[in-house]
Amino acid sequence: MKRLCATVLIMESIVVVLAVPVSIHIDHLAARPAWTTGGIVVAAAIVLAVLARFALPVTLVAGSLLQAFVIAAGIIVPVMYLLGAIFAALWGIGIWLGYRVEHAAGH
Repeated sequence: MKRLCATVLIMESIVVVLAVPVSIHIDHLAARPAWTTGGIVVAAAIVLAVLARFALPVTLVAGSLLQAFVIAAGIIVPVMYLLGAIFAALWGIGIWLGYRVEHAAGH
């Protein structure tokens, strides 16, 4: 489960970094708030991906809060609504699958 959660978070950070400049150009957003919002998401996702190896329960809670933040960040960068929903779904599926695999291996 650690690797799966870390992978979702790293992929999320890559997608956000790529989405911010496109969103600035297409939606004519101010660069500073868009990059600040994106930077917070990217930094948090990377820190949590590293933290997953050492403290998975903390990462699961904080990662879930991060998914809510990404969706809420749609107020500043509208594409975050869509990205947040997609990655929240991936996050939830990752937790569910990781839980199933770990418990299946234990029995």
